[in-house]
Amino acid sequence: MRPELTRASELLRDRSPEAVAQAIGLLQNTVFSFSMKMCGHREDAEDTAQEVIFRSLRHLHKLQEPSALAAWLYTVTRNRCRRMRGAAADAPERRLSLDELMPGEAELGRLLLDAGDSPEDRLLASEEHRLLHRALLQIPAPLRLVLVLHDMEDLETELVARILDLQAGTVRVRLHRARLALRKQIALLLQGEKKGRAATARKSAALEKTGSAARQPKQPVARPRECRELFASLSEYLDGKIEPESCEKMRAHIERCPACVAFLRDLRAAIDRCRAMNLACDPAVAERLQAMLTREYLRMTGKADAATNRRTR
Repeated sequence: MRPELTRASELLRDRSPEAVAQAIGLLQNTVFSFSMKMCGHREDAEDTAQEVIFRSLRHLHKLQEPSALAAWLYTVTRNRCRRMRGAAADAPERRLSLDELMPGEAELGRLLLDAGDSPEDRLLASEEHRLLHRALLQIPAPLRLVLVLHDMEDLETELVARILDLQAGTVRVRLHRARLALRKQIALLLQGEKKGRAATARKSAALEKTGSAARQPKQPVARPRECRELFASLSEYLDGKIEPESCEKMRAHIERCPACVAFLRDLRAAIDRCRAMNLACDPAVAERLQAMLTREYLRMTGKADAATNRRTR
């Protein structure tokens, strides 16, 4: 769970005007960031933060535990985002099969070729942030929602299932497909960014050699099919949710399969980028909203007069 929510819960129990103001600032930043990840439009995210926190003011005193506060906040924000999408929210989403998300021989060759590159060599930090957001918004909404809640908002599987009214197993399946889809979108965007660079020619030549080597008897074309079971379970492996015996079998396979090592490294990097991503509201807008919402909360709870008296002493 985001530390902001834990801290906001502590501040709300304090109930002083200063603590309330800090708590509301943390909550509105959380809602704004979540809305940006789901919708991608700054003005819509600002409007969502204002509406969601305003609707939540009368309930905040009842939400004593961080998990209860998170469940309420993300549920209300999710529903608001769905209303903003309008008819598109009811349109059938294209389902991504595991076969679509698994890497082919050419992509595995590129991953092996790039295995020694540092993140700085692949992409500048500012570009990475921008491309990550673009890649995220191209994932089907049901998968994106699970990914954002679990990997970006740092909620446990059980809490995500509670918010979305899903079985925990369904959340895990969607999470894995979402991670694979994000990794694939990032790879596609990176490929586009690299086309105009001088290194493209050298890497293309090296990739051609790698592809030729992959067609030799030592590396048969059937190898990706042999890795299918591993690719289907990588999220469970990374999150430590596999039985010890199965985990040892996967580890043994990974250690003798350079392509799986490269793919696992790339998937882990995508997950790490998700967990590090945060989208902040404009400071001036955030300050204005915080002041307005704090005044309203103090009015609702009958503490506005006390806060005024304190300032005039």
